[in-house]
Amino acid sequence: MTLAPWIAAPAALFLWWFSTGAILWVVRRSAGGRSRAALWSLPALFAGLAGFWVSLANGDTIAVYLGFISALLIWGWIELAFLCGMITGPNAYPCPTDAPFWERFIRAWGTIAYHEMLLVLITIALAAISWNQPNTAGAWCFGILFAARISAKLNLFFGVPKFNTEFLPDHLSHLPSHFRIARMNWFFPISVSLLSIAVALFMAQAGHAATDPQKTAKILLASLTALALLEHWLLVLPLPDAKLWRWMLPDPKPLAMNTEREGRHGI
Repeated sequence: MTLAPWIAAPAALFLWWFSTGAILWVVRRSAGGRSRAALWSLPALFAGLAGFWVSLANGDTIAVYLGFISALLIWGWIELAFLCGMITGPNAYPCPTDAPFWERFIRAWGTIAYHEMLLVLITIALAAISWNQPNTAGAWCFGILFAARISAKLNLFFGVPKFNTEFLPDHLSHLPSHFRIARMNWFFPISVSLLSIAVALFMAQAGHAATDPQKTAKILLASLTALALLEHWLLVLPLPDAKLWRWMLPDPKPLAMNTEREGRHGI
């Protein structure tokens, strides 16, 4: 079975939209039993790990898609576990408005520390497993998602004109207090420039690819990076991005900000 390389771009777009919507749907539907939702979704994680392993030794187009989708399954379960509150960080308190920069950074890191450390470990593990294998599309997919997440989180910390908290569960209502509203920050131009360069490089590699599987892999990675670039621009452009998924979700409950305070003794 062969698939035309050009299908990779709309496939990446659909997988990005669908996987995001599926995670949000599970989190919204499982209010009050989110830990169970993450546990019941463990088969998706195991399927992702198995699919990733199987895809490594085969360099055909189907294996490229399998590696890509498997990486999304692994990533998606970790994000679901984060939104369910299973894997977050030691700090579940809002940030004081008068906190100095470095204290604010430490507190912000504390809200997501366990989650980010897990992502680092899995990124390294997938890269190591994929080293010198015929198919590295899955490892590249996960690496792009990780790099884009770190970039987006830093931009939220430094300050952006807008950020969407509509889909944030109540138990994570302390997170927005660690974000900042600002017209622009110094890191944003660097972020979008690097992502733009990455898109251009992947597309150039796709244009010079010797085989259809290689071209498909590069188009998938270019499309995923372009979507990450779009998500960055949505932090500054007044576009209703939440409408992409709002229609498929149950009615949200109002987000109750976590106002429980803590002392200055730390996180």
